[in-house]
Amino acid sequence: MTMHPHSTPPHAAEGVLLSACDVVRTYRMGRVEVPVLKSASIDVKPGEWVAILGSSGSGKSTLLHLLGGLDRADSGTVTFRGEHVGGYSQSRLDRYRNEHIGFVFQFYHLLPELNVLENTLLPATIGIGRFEWMRRQGEIRDRARMLLERFGLSHRFRHRPAELSGGERQRVAIARALMHNPDVLLADEPTGNLDAKTGDTILDMIAEQHRAGLTVVMVTHDQWIAARADRTVHLVDGRVA
Repeated sequence: MTMHPHSTPPHAAEGVLLSACDVVRTYRMGRVEVPVLKSASIDVKPGEWVAILGSSGSGKSTLLHLLGGLDRADSGTVTFRGEHVGGYSQSRLDRYRNEHIGFVFQFYHLLPELNVLENTLLPATIGIGRFEWMRRQGEIRDRARMLLERFGLSHRFRHRPAELSGGERQRVAIARALMHNPDVLLADEPTGNLDAKTGDTILDMIAEQHRAGLTVVMVTHDQWIAARADRTVHLVDGRVA
């Protein structure tokens, strides 16, 4: 199942690939301000698997969203390879998310009107012109099929998400996240909607990609799941403990 091209093992990694430094994020709910992150910091090295462990409401998903460029911090910095992600223009931020980050969420976020192959192809269709798509569509489709076959979904290409089990949907979501060979996989409670056996299968898939060199940041509330990672960061009340 291994297919990720990056091969820097965790013990050989030097420097920091992705980091958040003193990030603060507060949301407004009506007239009330709700502080979620309170000067939280984390460094992730290339090839590392980091688990962010915290209870519900601790801010772990918000921290993941900041790292992935899905949200912006009120203050503090998020950097990728030394560049300030918060300083990116919107178009540059879109490219960062699409080219460097793979996202896997608890509830899959597959488009119900698209079949399995079409959902997997989505990242490759963003920002690509008509003529480039015509020139490269064979190569792109081959990669999507290869990913799905490696994840045991060759018989599901034409099925829609509603026809799949939870584990199959999450496998499609992981294949979609890997379409562009991302530098970092950000996984938000990737087994939270699955039974224990299916969840273990999903974690095994992520572990195999990590062994091939993929950098993984995963948030979870389960210490047993966090134990699969190289390192665990505890987030308590919006701060790294």
